[in-house]
Amino acid sequence: MSSPARILSADDVARMLKRLAHELLETNHGADGLVLVGIQTRGVPLARRLAAMIERIEGTEVPTGALDVTLFRDDLGSRGPKPIHPTDVPVDLQGRTVVLVDDVLYTGRTIRAALDALNELGRPDRIKLVVLVDRGHRQLPIRADHVGKNLPTAYGDRIRVLVADVDGEDGVVAEEVSA
Repeated sequence: MSSPARILSADDVARMLKRLAHELLETNHGADGLVLVGIQTRGVPLARRLAAMIERIEGTEVPTGALDVTLFRDDLGSRGPKPIHPTDVPVDLQGRTVVLVDDVLYTGRTIRAALDALNELGRPDRIKLVVLVDRGHRQLPIRADHVGKNLPTAYGDRIRVLVADVDGEDGVVAEEVSA
């Protein structure tokens, strides 16, 4: 395996998040009815940042929650034990537009699990998906509504989104994995 190559800087991530906040407001016609739900782990701080940007832009506080999809994954038995993180959605989802936020969209399996987990919490009017990086290679028919950056990759490559709240810095790095 070669050493990680930095693909996006902290400034790039900040610009993408700002653009994504504006796109969300534009497609939703404002912040009314929005609930941002970050998928554990890195989606949660990204959702909080988007909510803070929306509040600065619109002056409206957007409820923000966290969703753990571990127990809803279809590959739970093959991945080995994973820690369970809290799920906390602070408002009723009925009649709302839920915006799922995740760091990387790859096969689509995490998002499928997130949709199942959301069904346990209520029935929103609509669900949108925001991802910082879409790297392709879908195994399920899932597409993001808003994407920070499309990064075409080889199937075996590893893309890591670094989030300051979790990793101590923001950025995106790629690691080429040998066959």
